Formats: sequence, structure tokens, C-alpha cells
Amino acid sequence: MRRVSKITAACVATAALALTATACGESSTEPSSGGTESGGKLKIGMAYDVGGRGDNSFNDSAARGLDKAKSELGAETKELTAKHGETPADREARLAALAEGGFNPVIGVGFAYKDSIDKVAPKFPKTTFGLVDSVSDVKNVDSIVFTEEQGSYLAGVAAALKSKTGKIGFIGGVDLPLIKKFAAGFQQGVKETNPKASVQIQYLTTGTDLSGFGSPDKGRAAAQGMLDKNIDVVYAAAGGSGAGAIEAVAAKKGTWAIGVDSDQAKDPALSKYAGSILTSVVKNVDTGVFELAKSVKDGKPITGVHTYSLAEDGVSLTTTGNHLTDIQGKLDEAKKKIVDGQIKVQSTL
Repeated sequence: MRRVSKITAACVATAALALTATACGESSTEPSSGGTESGGKLKIGMAYDVGGRGDNSFNDSAARGLDKAKSELGAETKELTAKHGETPADREARLAALAEGGFNPVIGVGFAYKDSIDKVAPKFPKTTFGLVDSVSDVKNVDSIVFTEEQGSYLAGVAAALKSKTGKIGFIGGVDLPLIKKFAAGFQQGVKETNPKASVQIQYLTTGTDLSGFGSPDKGRAAAQGMLDKNIDVVYAAAGGSGAGAIEAVAAKKGTWAIGVDSDQAKDPALSKYAGSILTSVVKNVDTGVFELAKSVKDGKPITGVHTYSLAEDGVSLTTTGNHLTDIQGKLDEAKKKIVDGQIKVQSTL
């Protein structure tokens, strides 16, 4: 079934599976029983990006959808995680191992899985694949994408209103089009709220080096460099590296960090820094994961492209800590203008 959003009208044995999975990634969770089940039990295969479950960010958001499927749909799950420096063939092997093991749907978390899903999905036409943060034209793939720039625009409004120095920073994990969507929306939100404010944009890595999404030390160093320049609000869209940025900001009184993908002020690993987290730009990856899982269980698998937008709460700002209370009215006004089309948010710099 083709699904389009309001915005985007657009078998091997168990031993063999285990051997293949071990070769191509780290296993977070072993399945409760192996092989293809004949009883129709929902089996979800999750292939995380670098950092995996526990990254306090993007992967964890997907993991929440998986956990909900386990709780509410009784799903059996298998979780595998990408490693730094692996090849495209490793990702293909990971996806194929899950599909061969009878897992359906099989979900690739992150744009880095696009090419691999494009190659693997046609080989398993009876399996529904999920692709988060990129778009595939293969007919048995559900492409789950978000308007990151819209949520980031609101974060920019908040940063501009809360900054005392008028100097604001953005840290991107990797210099890629997806991360530039965050940067573009954020910078626009800042500038349209306070034209005199400045935004420093910095990326941790470039090209095919995806370590920028899993290096807290790099995030910490980048944030510290910004703080040294009197920047007092730092937004990090950098996966696991963002934890390092938050740590650096929390060490300097009077400064704010903005989290991403998950409500990072509620993350147990970051709880001691919660008082310094102004807000987080949440991408509800969990919603996309759960909706796909439920559709497969119901026998009506979702395929096509679904853009989770600000209008349908696909992206939003968190309010943990009540740090936005004094500016909530202005944020609500900006949100309404985006939803109504009065504000056109840029997705490129």
C-alpha cells in the first residue's frame, strides 16, 4: 500500500543467521527464538546506525518504537548495530541476515542504509523494509523521513530569545545534506527572530567519515571552542557526539545546550546536565517504527514515502524543565506560521 503524508503527497537456519549477524555487526538483543516462525508472530529486525541503542539520541528514538512494538504487539526482535569504518557490504549482509532469518519488517536506521536497502529489498519481495531518514524507490520499502528543518527553526527562535550574548552555535555530526537541514532551519529561526545575532556552524567530520555521530570527545571539544568565543547557546545535531557538547555547556554557568532526536534532558545518562538543556528537537522516529510494525502485523504493510512534519507532530520541541515557559507564546506563534505556510523554512544553507 502506498502511503503519502499530508505534506509530501508523494531461509537460513538459526545458526547461519547468528554467524552472519556476528560477522556484520554487534548484536544488542538476541531473539527469543530463531528462524522463521509458522505461527505468524511478528518478528522485527532492527539495524541501527553507529552508536546503536544507548546513543542518547537518534538510535534511541528508533529503539523506543521497537520497545513499544514488543510491549503492545508482542513482537520478537533482533537488534544489530553498525560499526565505525564498516563497508557497504557489511550493511547489506546485516539486512540480508535479518530478512533470511524471517524478520519482517526489517528496518535500517539512518540514511547510510539507503544504498544497501536498495540492493537487498528487491531480493526479498515478501519482506517489508523500513528506511529512516532517506527515500528508496523500491516498492517494498517504507521511507520514514522528517522535516528536521522545521523543528530546528523553532529551536533557533528559542536560542535567539534566550541568548544574552547574541552569539549562537550549531554543531553538526557530519557535513551532509541531512545535517544541513538542521543547520539551515536553525540559522533561519535565529536570524528571523534576532537579525543581529550570529550563528557559528561547525561539522565534526566530512564525507564518508561518519565517526562524527559517535565521538563525544569531538562534540565536547567543538562546544568548548564555541564557549570560549562567548557563544552561550549550542545546538548539536550530532548523534552520540552531542552528549559531549552537552557536557561542555553544562560546565559553564549561564549557557544553554539544545539536544536532538530524543528528549535528552530525560536521558538517564545525561540527567546531571538536565538543568543546562534548554530543549531538544525531537524527531519521532519511534512513531514511524511502530506504525510500520503494526501495519505488517495487520497484514497491510505500509510502503512508499511518509514525511512526519511539524503539522502532525513528527518534529517538536520538548518542554522538560520548563525553560521555555517565558517564550512559549512566541514559539507557538512561529509554529502556527510554519504549519499555515506563512513561514517557509529552508532546508539548505
